[in-house]
Amino acid sequence: MKFKTLLFDVDDTLLDFQLAEKKALKALFEEENISLTATIEATYKKINHQLWSDFEIGKIGKEVVIDTRFKRLFEELGRDVDGKKMDEKYRYHLSRGHDLLGNSKQIIEELQPHYDLYIVTNGVAETQYPRLEASKLLPLFKDTFVSEEVGYQKPMKEYFDYVFERIPNFEPEKTLIVGDSLTSDIKGGNMAKIKTAWLNPKKLAAIEGIQPDYTMTKLEDIFSILH
Repeated sequence: MKFKTLLFDVDDTLLDFQLAEKKALKALFEEENISLTATIEATYKKINHQLWSDFEIGKIGKEVVIDTRFKRLFEELGRDVDGKKMDEKYRYHLSRGHDLLGNSKQIIEELQPHYDLYIVTNGVAETQYPRLEASKLLPLFKDTFVSEEVGYQKPMKEYFDYVFERIPNFEPEKTLIVGDSLTSDIKGGNMAKIKTAWLNPKKLAAIEGIQPDYTMTKLEDIFSILH
């Protein structure tokens, strides 16, 4: 067998994060009696993306991401808010967003009897676990590694060291990480010296210095990689 252990990212790999995010923002703004426009949504995504990028490279901690993203957004709208409380409201709505991405659950169910499956995610624990439970994905995995609980995040080598130490009879040469993010999943896999499969439905260009071993336009492509 070419691979024995498969590490799966969650957001935009197994669960439809774009949809969950959209629903959560809509619900939050309804609570605040503000109309969520495309411009506001785009501004939020820009702020959020920059903060998570800074988190990935270890420039800031996770608490900075969740404490400041809505404070910054509402500042753009001319309102002063408690960023932490606003984020708690948002994450409550986000934790209810468990729409599967395509037929991801069926794919995981097919893989589960034949491979050791693990979840590797940079999300927030209190958001990710309810979503994984509600989607019925959680029992299909041997363990779940959320960056908040690990103390490090993808792509950091320390994150992967932590994960590898907790996988029984771990064999790096028989391990594959599957994810949609070049900068966290694929770069992390490169740094941890394991094989990588990049889920790239939009057929984006790779980033210089980050090299996926396999590229998939849909999750079903994993079967051709594994066989």
